[in-house]
Amino acid sequence: QIQLVESGGGSVQAGGSLRLSCEASAYEFNKYCMGWFRQAPGKEREGVAIIHTGGGSPYYGYPVKDRFTISQDNAKNTVYLQMNSLKPEDTAMYYCAADWAPYRPGCPTLSVEFGYWGQGTQVTVSS
Repeated sequence: QIQLVESGGGSVQAGGSLRLSCEASAYEFNKYCMGWFRQAPGKEREGVAIIHTGGGSPYYGYPVKDRFTISQDNAKNTVYLQMNSLKPEDTAMYYCAADWAPYRPGCPTLSVEFGYWGQGTQVTVSS
């Protein structure tokens, strides 16, 4: 069982930055796919950024490429999402998710394939 706790959301003006953190209570943290997803009111949950904690290239959703960066600190069992050049359309509830992946060379990108979820943190970007 893994528990995920997000932090770092808030309100910011367009063009600003925020950094989200997701701390995981898990053994063998380096064997997980960790992802950030977001869901705006009336919209489906979408993948923002995903990374395997054991290494490899991260995945970014098209709307956030070149603006958002996912990173990890395995010593702290924590994944980060640095969000720069924020836009009003980035406003959503952001969720951290985890999928046990000890052997998989890559990570899924669909939310249904992640079995563990945090409670979410709200990000609001005003114009």
